[in-house]
Amino acid sequence: MKTIGFIGLGTMGAPMASNLLRAGYPVTVFNRTASKAAPLAELGAAVAPSPKEAAAGADVVITMVSNDDSIAEVYEGENGVLAGIRPGTTVIDCSTISPALVQRLAKQVAALGGAFLDAPVTGSSPAAIDGTLVFMVGGSAETLAQVTDLFDTMGKKVLHMGDNGSGAVAKLAHNTIVGINNLALAEGFAIAAKSGLPADRFLELVQLGSAGSKAAELKGRKIIEHDFTNQFSLALMLKDLKLASALTDGSGIPAPMLNLAKSLFQAGQTQGFGDEDLSSIVKVYEAWIGKQIGE
Repeated sequence: MKTIGFIGLGTMGAPMASNLLRAGYPVTVFNRTASKAAPLAELGAAVAPSPKEAAAGADVVITMVSNDDSIAEVYEGENGVLAGIRPGTTVIDCSTISPALVQRLAKQVAALGGAFLDAPVTGSSPAAIDGTLVFMVGGSAETLAQVTDLFDTMGKKVLHMGDNGSGAVAKLAHNTIVGINNLALAEGFAIAAKSGLPADRFLELVQLGSAGSKAAELKGRKIIEHDFTNQFSLALMLKDLKLASALTDGSGIPAPMLNLAKSLFQAGQTQGFGDEDLSSIVKVYEAWIGKQIGE
């Protein structure tokens, strides 16, 4: 059975690593905030003092870290992943990072005799807990075939998008739609609420009609109940929209809706909602209409 080094035990990483442990894989974990490793240790994980030591001896290294700067440190730091892997190691990054950084890391891993897959996920914390994530993967099809068992343990579907970097591009395009859809839901709720429509009945209409979406399914009740417990934070959505904006700017792709979404999520961040669920963007609209949805 493959030995796993798992780095990054946040909202998504911890349940992903837990599912690997429950499936019987030997897992060594590392997290910058060491206390987050304790629940994994109780499930049987070994705890490493650095990414280097988590990677050393592992057949597969999986990383799930928040942003480009953090990933660069995890991989390229003095005690980083690149200092620990050996020839034949497969490295899987499930973070949402820039395609340019993916390409850089893939070349560095290949130079050390390893193989790299960029494999970001869709599905927030409930899907990570349930093992129903969807992975969009960039890299060698042969490498992917060798680790399909791991993806099947953590998720319900693996979509091979092409060469290294294609998984990252797919995730940024996907999350552009997610951000825009959540804004559309918030805006529709604001129109309905300001006009005196009952929020429950309006959500039922949305879910039954052509406006139905994953945003409505996953976030509609959260908006009505003002439950902004974090499943995927507003700050992370803003980070992804900024990465998508940089990608479209660099590629010369017109993206007016993306840029508007980025601006609105930036407003939510500025107003202090960054650590809350992305559905908290509705509070920006509530301030504009002077009314709380669901009241």
